[in-house]
Amino acid sequence: MRCLLLYPRFSRYSFWNYSSACELAGHKYPTSPLGLLTVAALLPAGWEPRLVDLNTRDLLDEDLDWADVVLTGGMITQQAETLRLMRRAKARGKLVAVGGPDATSQPEVYREADFLVLGEGELTVPRFTAALASGARRGVFRADEAKADLSRSPVPRYDLLRFSDYAYIGVQTSRGCPYQCEFCDIIELYGRVPRIKEPERVLAELETLYQAGFRGHVDFVDDNFIGNRKAAARLLRELIAWSEARGRPFYFSTEATITLAKDEELLGLMRAADFRHVFIGIETPDPALLRSTRKAQNALAPVAGAVRRIHEAGLMVLAGFIVGFDGEKPGAAQAIERLVEETGICVAMTGLLTSLPNTQLDRRLAAEGRLFARDGAMVLREEVDQTSAGLNFLTSRPRAEILAEYREALARMYSPAGYFGRMGRFLEALQPAWRHRPTKGMAARYGKAFARITWALARHPDAFWRYLRELFRAAARGRDHVAQAVALSALYVHFREQSRYVLERLDAEVRELRADGEEAFLKKRNIYVRPTEAVQSVVSTNGAQ
Repeated sequence: MRCLLLYPRFSRYSFWNYSSACELAGHKYPTSPLGLLTVAALLPAGWEPRLVDLNTRDLLDEDLDWADVVLTGGMITQQAETLRLMRRAKARGKLVAVGGPDATSQPEVYREADFLVLGEGELTVPRFTAALASGARRGVFRADEAKADLSRSPVPRYDLLRFSDYAYIGVQTSRGCPYQCEFCDIIELYGRVPRIKEPERVLAELETLYQAGFRGHVDFVDDNFIGNRKAAARLLRELIAWSEARGRPFYFSTEATITLAKDEELLGLMRAADFRHVFIGIETPDPALLRSTRKAQNALAPVAGAVRRIHEAGLMVLAGFIVGFDGEKPGAAQAIERLVEETGICVAMTGLLTSLPNTQLDRRLAAEGRLFARDGAMVLREEVDQTSAGLNFLTSRPRAEILAEYREALARMYSPAGYFGRMGRFLEALQPAWRHRPTKGMAARYGKAFARITWALARHPDAFWRYLRELFRAAARGRDHVAQAVALSALYVHFREQSRYVLERLDAEVRELRADGEEAFLKKRNIYVRPTEAVQSVVSTNGAQ
């Protein structure tokens, strides 16, 4: 079988699609499609995979004509593009299989596919390929409540990548999270008991990358790297030894909970292993809201102090924040803004609360008769931005008030003064202990990237002089501070464009809400509350995810 694996394009307005910054650094896109690389590794021996990442190149008719079967799918923010790819492939007479998180949560959205491969691929891909090989031309393959044994997960097919296309490459060490945040779908998809790969399995994947010639940034894509603290510490110790023996070929990033700040052992190990970035879902500085949304672990200690401890350990905190929680007080967005400014969090993804399918929040809002519906499922428009496409429910305070506050906070956070001011405060607090050093070829590329970044910012005088000021200040602290300053300045090129797109949308919506009122505003957009019985039908059809 010739299998064409298509990774759907993300909207260029997505917060995390900083391809414009990547291009300045000589890449095409932030990261590789790890899910499809794993699917490729699960295909039977003798089957031929071809990967087309629509974020790095266009899909050609010749690609489709080559294939016997097309495999695609992704996250909810890729939904519209996944459907477009699926229909294009079927129009050329190809069998299409769709999987991934969104199809698992909302299979009815993808009912036009020939095959639905739902749940973790280690469990469902072998059943799908066996059926296809035996002549099946339609089918649904579900993992239901079963969870994959990660010790049996294959090394992803990294050989299908062109490494230079990506700013970093992903590796997964665990799935699942022990917490029960109401709005999160990770625990619904992957469970509350973290499943881990033993260190030797993780190191085998890193060795594959190393032998293939990759050097630089590796991201551990776990939704909570410290979900099992003992396992994380064991992996880090072995990772340090492996890395030292090979001359520190990689540096790392990951995602964790803010409880990392109080674990001095883990912070020390991550510093020694050359972790440089960690994404943390902070959500809100309001402890009462954190407890009400079942994220009480974030309320155990003051957030600002926790962020400072992580910065002082040499890791940059990238953070997620949410506006629109039930019970939120006026000024909630401004409280987030103050926290971000105080702590120097440069990359602060601040978004409107979205009720994702099959989450505790989704079920509660449905039971309360507050959940919006579009064609019976969460179907997204083409150019969706996940930060501002939320509030898909009747809010507990006036929608216009939430949007106006959010708009004002976002405008200040991503103004040149706000962003570069935070960058300066962050670099002042950062105490890096970087061990990976670029090869001569990488250093030459970095030099060219520095020139392109400087030229790109020179076209925006309101940002350029702040950039130069922070660059000179960083130079006084050392080369690692300079490297971090340049990287953050490249990201600003993206955040400038992305935030302006969001602000334009918010301006239009706030004007309409104030002119028409909330009821007329929603009616004009054909947005209505989903009947409770319809939601129960969808939930029972999907089963427990």
